Amino acid sequence: MSGRFIEVPYRMLPADTLDALLEGFVTREGYDTTDEGEGMPAWVRELKGQLERGELLIAHDLQTETTEVMTLAQWQAFGRQLADDEEEG
Repeated sequence: MSGRFIEVPYRMLPADTLDALLEGFVTREGYDTTDEGEGMPAWVRELKGQLERGELLIAHDLQTETTEVMTLAQWQAFGRQLADDEEEG
């Protein structure tokens, strides 16, 4: 992908920053956090496991200075869209 985006190793982030990013992902993706179980903390633990397994990644946009959690499929689709945009533009 272009030099605009970098993958951020999740282990380099402070714990509270990582948790906030994962909580944002849970909310954005529409996960059910109203269950009678552990709710958000359980989802954050699950997502940390997905990060460890390489199923999720954290991408930082150097142009907009935003950071997002993405599934591998989202990242690949995003990369294809960027490539198409660069060919057109």
